[in-house]
Amino acid sequence: MAIHYIQPGKPDQNAYIERFNRSYRTEVLNVHLVESVGELQALSSSWLEIYNTERPHDSLGRVPPLRFLPASTRG
Repeated sequence: MAIHYIQPGKPDQNAYIERFNRSYRTEVLNVHLVESVGELQALSSSWLEIYNTERPHDSLGRVPPLRFLPASTRG
């Protein structure tokens, strides 16, 4: 296994993480004013739980990621 970094200025080389980053930025960072790292961690945990369990994703046929995963791979 080897680590391959994307080229600077080429976010399209990793579209999945760029899409996640955009969602996180627009739904968490641009919406909330936080006063501490702990507050941001709590807010991020809450958002990530909703993102993975409730929010439908177009690329997965409008189902949340954890419902899309096969039962054998869910922790």
